[in-house]
Amino acid sequence: MQHLRTAATEAALALVVLVGAVATAWWRLGAVARGTAWAEDGGLFLRERLAYGVDGTLLRPYAGYLHLVPRLVVDLAVHRPIEQYALTVSAASCVVVGVVAAAVFVLSRDVLPGRTMRLLLAAVPVVLPLAPVEIAGNAANLHWYALVLVPWLFAYRARSWWGSAVVAVLALAAALTELQAVVFLPLLVLAWWPAHRGAPSPAGRVRPAAAWARLRALPVTVAAIGGGAAQVVTALTTERTSERGHPAPADVVAGYLLQPVAGLWDRRVAPVGAAVAEHGAWVLVVPALAVLALLVVALVVAPWRARVLLVALAGGSVVVWTAALLANAPADGRWSTLDAVGLAAVGPSRYAAAAGMLLLSAVVLSAALLVDRGAGRVRRTRTGGAAPVVRSALGWCVVALVVATSVANAAPGASTRSDGPLWAPQVRDAEPACRSDPTRVLEVRTAPWSAQVPCTLVLRDR
Repeated sequence: MQHLRTAATEAALALVVLVGAVATAWWRLGAVARGTAWAEDGGLFLRERLAYGVDGTLLRPYAGYLHLVPRLVVDLAVHRPIEQYALTVSAASCVVVGVVAAAVFVLSRDVLPGRTMRLLLAAVPVVLPLAPVEIAGNAANLHWYALVLVPWLFAYRARSWWGSAVVAVLALAAALTELQAVVFLPLLVLAWWPAHRGAPSPAGRVRPAAAWARLRALPVTVAAIGGGAAQVVTALTTERTSERGHPAPADVVAGYLLQPVAGLWDRRVAPVGAAVAEHGAWVLVVPALAVLALLVVALVVAPWRARVLLVALAGGSVVVWTAALLANAPADGRWSTLDAVGLAAVGPSRYAAAAGMLLLSAVVLSAALLVDRGAGRVRRTRTGGAAPVVRSALGWCVVALVVATSVANAAPGASTRSDGPLWAPQVRDAEPACRSDPTRVLEVRTAPWSAQVPCTLVLRDR
C-alpha cells in the first residue's frame, strides 16, 4: 500500500512539474516571440515537410544529423490551421520541454530521494536565463534539450518493465534528435548496475529474480545505442554545409567563462562583458572557481553513482561547448582577443545554452547533495560536528543563488524573436490574394528568413 501511495505521489508531482514547466516556458517567451516562426521552423523543416511528407522527413538528415522530435513538432503544426503555425510550434516545443523537466524529476530519484531538490533540478531547462533568448519555444533548437535529459535516461534503473519501455522510447527519441547524446552512452553502465548487492544464492550464483530485474536495462541500451549508431552513420555520410572551426584554446576557455558561466546569472551577457572590461577577468574567474569548488566538495561527500553523474553533467558541459566551436566556425567569437568595446557588445550564443543547462544541472545537483542527506545517500562523518552543518548551509546558499538568478531573469525580455515578424497577421492578410489565385505560393516573413506557404494550406481551413 505504501508503495502505491509513493508511486501516486510521484506521478502527481511529475504532472505538476510538466504543467508548471510548460506554462513557465510559454510565459517566458513573450507574446510576440510565441507568434513568430524561427529559422528552420519556417524554413527547411516546413519546406521539406510540404515537399516530402511526414514519412519522407522524420529521419531525413539536416546539417549532418537527424532531428526526429523537431520534425514531429513541425508535422503537428502543419496539420493544424496554417494561420496558427507559429503558435503551434511554440506551444508544442514548450510541451516537449515540459516532458523533459518531468522526466528529469522522476529519473533523478536514484540520486536525490528528496523531492524538493528534484523539483529544482527539473526546473533547470525552463529557468536557465539563456533559454528564451533563442533556444526556447521553437523546434529548431529542441535538440539542445535532449542533452540535459539523456544523462538521466541512460543512468536510470527501471523498477518495472513498463517504466523500462517508457525510458527506452524517450531515449530513442532523444538519440535520434541530438548527435551529441552519444557522449553520454557510458552512463548505460549505471542502468545495469544493481542498486544493492543482495545475498547470493547458495551456489554462489546471482538469484534469477535479480538477474531478470537487471534485464530491464536492455531496452534503453538497445534504444540508446541504436539511435546513437544511426546518428553516427548519418554524420559520416552526410555533408555539413557549415564551415568547421579552429578555435584557439584561449578562446574556448574565455568563451566558456563569458557565455555558459556568465549566462548562469545574466541572460544578456553583455553587462558581464562590460564588467570584465572595467574590473578585469576576476569577474568571471572568481565565480568559475566557486563553481569548481562546489563540484569538488560535492564529489567528496556524494555516493559513487552521484559522482558519476556530476562528472557527466559538468564534463558534458565543457565537451558540448568545445564541440560547438569545433563544428561551427561562426560560433567562435574570438573572446580572448576582444577589447573593452567588444566585451561590452558581446551577445548571448545559442551554443552556450546547452552547455549552460548541463552546468546549471551540475550546480543544482551539487547543492542538493550537500543539503539532502535523506536515506543515508550522502556519507556523514562518524563524529558529526560542524562539517555536516557547514555543508548543508553551503548547499542552501547555492540553492538561494540559483533561485534568485532564475527569478531575476524570468520575465520575458529581448530575444531573437521578440521583434517579430508575427506569422498569423501575414497569413490572414494574404487570404484575399489566395482566393483570387489558389495556386499562388505566399512568402511569409519569419525570423530571420522567410517561409513559402502554398495558398492551398491557407484556404484548407477556411
